[in-house]
Amino acid sequence: MVEHIHVLKNCPLFKDIDNNDLESLLKCLSAVSKSFDKNQFVFMAGEPASSVGIVLAGTVTVIHEDFWGNRSILTRLGPGEIFAEAFSCADNDTLPVSVTASEKTQVLLVDCKKIITTCSSTCIFHTSLIKNLLVIMSKKNAQLTRKIEHLSRTTTREKLLSYLSFQAQQLGKSSFEIPFNRQELADYLSVDRSAMSTELGKMRDEGLLDFKRNHFKLYSHIEH
Repeated sequence: MVEHIHVLKNCPLFKDIDNNDLESLLKCLSAVSKSFDKNQFVFMAGEPASSVGIVLAGTVTVIHEDFWGNRSILTRLGPGEIFAEAFSCADNDTLPVSVTASEKTQVLLVDCKKIITTCSSTCIFHTSLIKNLLVIMSKKNAQLTRKIEHLSRTTTREKLLSYLSFQAQQLGKSSFEIPFNRQELADYLSVDRSAMSTELGKMRDEGLLDFKRNHFKLYSHIEH
């Protein structure tokens, strides 16, 4: 765990908690570190919703599949980011989503009840943890609202422009990389990959944008 202490320090769940106190806090939480290979399930839909996950190294993808196996990507998370907190804290019987390792990944797993319940040792950190968890959940709610805004657009072009415009505005620059490949972007926006690729090609021909793999550049005016 020591080798990942810098990642944990930057995790919003442990904000305002001193490095010297972090190790004893993790023991109090009975935190367990686990490694996963690419495409291996960290959590699977239908499993009990009890643990909060924190990415120590690598990346994870949160996905939802319907009855027929159609996949929708909800988000992708990297080192220091937290997942499954809303479902475990909501006291759901089972998880409605799956979490998979997008590459070789190491994750810290913490029982949600250990975070929100004061321990027998009257650990002084729980107030900070609960406050930080509320902030995280509020920000996640805002992220889901933004995704709904993208998906509420009528056409594939409008969904793409909504998503790419938000990425540019969030990063404050017109040239940027997105965390998805083509199929993953199509899954995230709930559009057909072929139709999306065709639309991207049209927008490039019109001078609205340029791209190479997952790198995009947006133009504020049509290039001639």
